[in-house]
Amino acid sequence: MNTETKPTEQGHPRPKVNRQAGASEAVYGFGLIGAWIYYFTHAATFWIGVLGFFKGIVWPAILVYEVLKYLHL
Repeated sequence: MNTETKPTEQGHPRPKVNRQAGASEAVYGFGLIGAWIYYFTHAATFWIGVLGFFKGIVWPAILVYEVLKYLHL
């Protein structure tokens, strides 16, 4: 982390924070793109494609829910 400070509008120094992306973000991104490709290619109508767009965003939550339901937890 860089400890260099920048003055803000009020003149108070504020630390500069460098954020680094983790590997989990890349995995989620690839999963998102893969889910969209799957849902879009299987969509028979425009509205099923729109539904696939939203399902692609929330697929990890659906996956965890189904796994927990399968394990009876």
